[in-house]
Amino acid sequence: MGVNVQTVSPFTSVTIAAFPLFSDLTPMSAASADRYAVIGNPISHSKSPAIHAAFAQATGQAMTYTTLEGPLGQFAAAVDAFRQQGGRGLNVTIPFKLDACAYATDLAESARAAGAANALKFEGDRCYAENFDGVGLVRDITHNLGQAIAGRRVLLLGAGGASRGAILPLLAQGPDRLLVANRTADKAAALVQEFIDRGASASVLAGGGFDALGQDRFDVIINATAASLSNLGLPLPSSVWSADGLAYDMVYGKGLTPFLRTAQQAGVQRLADGVGMLVEQAAEAFVWWRGVRPNTRPVIDQMTVPLN
Repeated sequence: MGVNVQTVSPFTSVTIAAFPLFSDLTPMSAASADRYAVIGNPISHSKSPAIHAAFAQATGQAMTYTTLEGPLGQFAAAVDAFRQQGGRGLNVTIPFKLDACAYATDLAESARAAGAANALKFEGDRCYAENFDGVGLVRDITHNLGQAIAGRRVLLLGAGGASRGAILPLLAQGPDRLLVANRTADKAAALVQEFIDRGASASVLAGGGFDALGQDRFDVIINATAASLSNLGLPLPSSVWSADGLAYDMVYGKGLTPFLRTAQQAGVQRLADGVGMLVEQAAEAFVWWRGVRPNTRPVIDQMTVPLN
């Protein structure tokens, strides 16, 4: 039987019963524990409380982590109220990532480049903002999956917020080539130009449409589009796949998505969804807040849905 992380209005309770690994966790005393939460709308589906509860238990941190459903159009008021109640930090999810950037007093380069923040930290009257999505992606690929990015050819599909947040962390790994491809070529080209204007190398970073991929082959292909959420595939030429490469879908918990199925049919041996990215970005926020890095492997293993 799982336990509930108890919350005080306007926060909702989050059951951990669905995660057997976490079933022996008990809530910290609200009087002695630092308070954290994830804010979004809707938010009841969030797995973040279970993830952070596991991290806190494993590292001995006195903290609580709850959900906060922020009223639409009232992000700042909701965050102000959380801070007044002793809140130390927040994860931020849809639809408030842009609001989080506007609210913060201090933006990390990751948040500034992405134009969105997924983590906030409160120190006095200062609010610090970070975006750990891209870092979580890269750590999952390089650390958990053992796939090098340095010197490799990487294809990033999509030109929305997920891609925007991934570009700098991917470039920091030193790929031979990072190509951003999108159905609308102009959108990909404009996104890439923003990063080139900030100093990215045009000989490494490029953007265009799916139809311009030609005969190029890539070592790592990352689906940062929302197509898999709607069970839709992408119009990619068969030449892009490498049998010994990695196909990575940021969507998680959907099993073998159309993108991953296409990769499998093309002979790609290594397939992964975004569950590791989810857990690793949570771990980055945890380190930022608490100064200790949790072991992510048990949580990833517990949350993984087989790709079949």
